[in-house]
Amino acid sequence: MAAATDRTGAVDDQTQTLASRLAAGDRRALARAITLIESTRADHRDQSVALLAALPPRQALRIGMSGTPGVGKSTLIEAFGLMLTGTCLRVAVLAVDPSSARSGGSILGDKTRMERLSRDPNAFIRPSPSRAELGGVARRTRETIRLAEAAGFDVVLVETVGVGQSETLVADMTDLFILLLAPAGGDELQGVKRGIMEMADLILVNKADGDLRAAALRTVADYAGALRLLRRRPQDPPGFPKAMPVSALDGVGLAQAWDEMRALADWRRAHGHFDRRRADQAERWFLSEVRAGLLARLSHPRTAARLADLGAQVAAGHADPVAAAATMLASLD
Repeated sequence: MAAATDRTGAVDDQTQTLASRLAAGDRRALARAITLIESTRADHRDQSVALLAALPPRQALRIGMSGTPGVGKSTLIEAFGLMLTGTCLRVAVLAVDPSSARSGGSILGDKTRMERLSRDPNAFIRPSPSRAELGGVARRTRETIRLAEAAGFDVVLVETVGVGQSETLVADMTDLFILLLAPAGGDELQGVKRGIMEMADLILVNKADGDLRAAALRTVADYAGALRLLRRRPQDPPGFPKAMPVSALDGVGLAQAWDEMRALADWRRAHGHFDRRRADQAERWFLSEVRAGLLARLSHPRTAARLADLGAQVAAGHADPVAAAATMLASLD
C-alpha cells in the first residue's frame, strides 16, 4: 500500500477505501486495520494516523477486564460475550497475551480458548502481544478500541494480561474497569492490594457454583467490606464500587453484572462524568504518543550513536551522568 498521507495530510484512496469498509462493519477490514496500526514500520504509522482521522466518530461501551491467575478470565469473557450477543449486541474482545521476555513471541490463543464466541457472527476476537508493554495492555490497544468502535461494535471488552499492581493502565482507556477474582481467603486480598481495587468499578468473584459457591459468597462479603473502607469517588453513585458473585460455568450472575455496568455507565453519562473521563483519557493518550515519539527519536542511527558515545563516557568515568543526560537532551532540540 502506498503512503497514506502527503505533506498536506491528505488521505489516499486506499486508506479511504479501508476506512469506508471498516465503517460498514467489514470484519476483514477491521482485522487488516488492526494489523496496520500494530505495525512498527514508519510508512504504516503514517497510514494508521490517516486511517484513524478518516473514521466516523462512533462510541461503544468500553469495558476493561483483569483478573488473578486461574480466575477463568477467558471462560468468563466468553460466557459474558455470548450473553451480550444473545441480546443482539455486537461485541469485540481485545485480548492481550503476554510476550516472551526471551524471544518476544506470544501464543495468542484466545480464539481457541473462546471457541464458541469466535464463531458468533456478532462477535470479533483479536489477540495482541503485549511486547513488554507495562500495564497489561498492548502498545496500540487504544487505537484498536477506536477501530472496533468505528466498525459498529456496541461493546468492546479489553482483557488484560493478568492482575498486578501495574495493571491499571486499562482503566485509563476504558469506561468501566472490572476486576475478576476467584474464591479465596485473605491471602488473595493481600495479593491484589489496594492500588488495583481503588481502580475497579465492579469486582466479580467467578466460580460461584457447585462446591465453590459458599467460598465465593464469603469472598464477595470480604471484598464488599474492603470496598466500604475506601473513600467514595465522585464519579460513582451510592453503592459503587461493589462486589458480586458470578459463574462462567452456568451463567449465574452475568445478567445482574451487566445491569450494574449499564446502570453505572448511565449514571455517569447523566452526571457528566462519562464525557469528562473520555476527555481526560484522550489527553493522556496524546501525552503518551508524544512520549513514545520522543523515545523513538533515540533510535535514529546518528542519535543512537551519540547516545552510545555519551554512555561510554559515563561508564568510563569521563562524564557525569546528569551532565551527559543534559547534553543528550540538548542535542535533540
